[in-house]
Amino acid sequence: MKDSNFLKEHNGRMMWHPMTSPQDSIEQPPKIITGGDGVSIVDIDGHRVVDGVGGLWNVNLGYSCQPVKDAIAAQLDTLPYYSTFRGTSNDAAIELSYELSEFFAPDGLSRAFFTSGGSDSVETSLRLARQYHKLRGEAGRTKFLSLKKGYHGTHIGGASVNGNANFRNAYEPLLPGCYHIPAPYTYRNPFNESDPERLAQLCIQALEDEIAFQGANTIAAMIMEPILGAGGVIPPHPSFAPAVQEICNRNGILLITDEVITAYGRTGAWSGARLWGIQPDMMCTAKAITNGYFPFGAVMLGDRMIEVFEGNPAAKIGHGYTYSGHPVGAAAALACLAETKRLNVVDNAAERGTQLYEGCKALMEKYDIIGDVRGGYGLMTAIEMVSDRAAKKPIDGGTAAKVQEVAYQNGAMVRVSGPNLILSPSLVLTEADADTILTALDAGFAAI
Repeated sequence: MKDSNFLKEHNGRMMWHPMTSPQDSIEQPPKIITGGDGVSIVDIDGHRVVDGVGGLWNVNLGYSCQPVKDAIAAQLDTLPYYSTFRGTSNDAAIELSYELSEFFAPDGLSRAFFTSGGSDSVETSLRLARQYHKLRGEAGRTKFLSLKKGYHGTHIGGASVNGNANFRNAYEPLLPGCYHIPAPYTYRNPFNESDPERLAQLCIQALEDEIAFQGANTIAAMIMEPILGAGGVIPPHPSFAPAVQEICNRNGILLITDEVITAYGRTGAWSGARLWGIQPDMMCTAKAITNGYFPFGAVMLGDRMIEVFEGNPAAKIGHGYTYSGHPVGAAAALACLAETKRLNVVDNAAERGTQLYEGCKALMEKYDIIGDVRGGYGLMTAIEMVSDRAAKKPIDGGTAAKVQEVAYQNGAMVRVSGPNLILSPSLVLTEADADTILTALDAGFAAI
């Protein structure tokens, strides 16, 4: 390993970083993280902080989850790789598919298609949705519906159903036939409606109207996050998701839940679908499936998909990835799933999530820079920062960055995305860890 002087000298110069410009990485070199244990990370200068980002929503069990590390090491010694393309499989992937079918049985999902990560899982679900309708003789169903503010990864398909211009504009034209419905976002919405239940109904009416306008017989699927994550932690009213499912079912439209963030316990329920009491036709998962220790994902499939694809010689899936069902990733996922269940992380996610949410609301009483606090469902919380609370004017980037930096110097890594400060820490967070995050945020806001 090169010494710290070498790493600092070359930081931001040879590697282009996701979600920023190469120039920004040179002018504001990123933090160089060199260690992690428990729910904390350590940078190249030895500065230790609680990781309020949880890696990137994915290190649910923290950085010291030995069972997952041991499973990876053992699998590397046994079978470090083999393909699951037609004609071959591996024992770890077979066992994982069984365990996932048991885990997601309450969601009505019993088959798995393995991927390399979240964007791959979204792309897979979109492709299989179109193929499903072609196999049923409805080749005209090619369009997709999604929510504004929703995030679905960065492939062309995922970017096309994304509801945020930041991931779209530089890459257009994107996939044709993708249409967006207003999100149930009480702080900002085109209806100027702040009541969550009423707003949910208005968004549902907009969905019905768009389906009628496009023609239900042209629409393949609706994809949505049960709680919008990267868009700023936007939980809908509990009436929203069941109404979306009913509309999709009534119109022959597949429902895909993007649970790359919300699956495996983050919301205080084992899945976002279960949180709202729905059963999607497909569920995209990744991130926490291996605790972030190995790039891996799984699309879970329900009865409607099974009925059309299985026992059908015409249903050849012309899609997949070199690393689909990677044995090391599958072994990591098996160990991670077992540990996730053993720790019953949903209970702690709910308790610590409430602590952070209530703590952030208390900060809102103290600082006018906070325009809105969203969360209340597990360890997903967002603070929307403003320069003028009455006008809801978004904060400028420099001020937001200062809040983040001061919080870091005071003991917590937090993530700023536009005006939103997002918290998504590990699900094994302690009460003291959550207090550290809140204290660091207090210092960050006080510095403005």
